[in-house]
Amino acid sequence: MTVNFQYVGVDVSETLSAFTKEKLEKLFSKYEFLISAMVYFKQDGKEHDAGKICNIELSLPGPRIFATSNEHNFEVSVRETISDLERQLKKRKEVFKTH
Repeated sequence: MTVNFQYVGVDVSETLSAFTKEKLEKLFSKYEFLISAMVYFKQDGKEHDAGKICNIELSLPGPRIFATSNEHNFEVSVRETISDLERQLKKRKEVFKTH
C-alpha cells in the first residue's frame, strides 16, 4: 500500500498523516484491488465555519476514484471523504463480481 500526502497551504502534521493512513489501511485490507492513494490537505481561507479540505484519489484497475470534503476540521473531513470512497468502492466491487 502506497499513500502519498501533500499539504497545500497547511503545516505538515504527522498525527494527521497517521490518522489518515490508519483509515486508508482498512480500505486497502477490505478491497484488495487498490494500488495506491494520493491525499491532499488544503486550507480554504474564505470559509469561516469550514475550510479544511481533504481530497483523496485512489488508484485501482480501471478509472481512478476520487472524493473530497470540506469540513470544520481535518479529521472529520478525512472520515467523510473515506466514507464517500467506500460507497464508490462497493459499486466498483459489484462490477468486478459480474465479470
